[in-house]
Amino acid sequence: QVQLVESGGGLVQPGGSLRLSCSPSGGLKETYAFAWFRQAPGKEREAILCSNREGTTEYLNSLKGRVSVSRDSTKNTVYLQILGLKPEDTAGYYCALRGGVCACTSSAYTTWGQGTQVTVSS
Repeated sequence: QVQLVESGGGLVQPGGSLRLSCSPSGGLKETYAFAWFRQAPGKEREAILCSNREGTTEYLNSLKGRVSVSRDSTKNTVYLQILGLKPEDTAGYYCALRGGVCACTSSAYTTWGQGTQVTVSS
């Protein structure tokens, strides 16, 4: 019943930054977790981080140190801030939702957005 919409991607020069957003529609379960993934062409989907309802965050890949997550509690919107973008960061970025706590695999998530494209190039 819940749907997710991502936005904020685009073309960015190396060293730039972006803030991606994930906005849910519909009701959320009492216990839930948001996660961000990315997938480049020809590569497997890669987990970036997961944020629990309680506010704790689990960083799942080498982007730790260049990414942060925040929430707008009034909108139930989750934001992913990426700093120091590199060409190898070029990928489709997806948010996902599950009932429960953070999980590290994409198969654990039941609701996915359509993705937003991030392209890093000079």
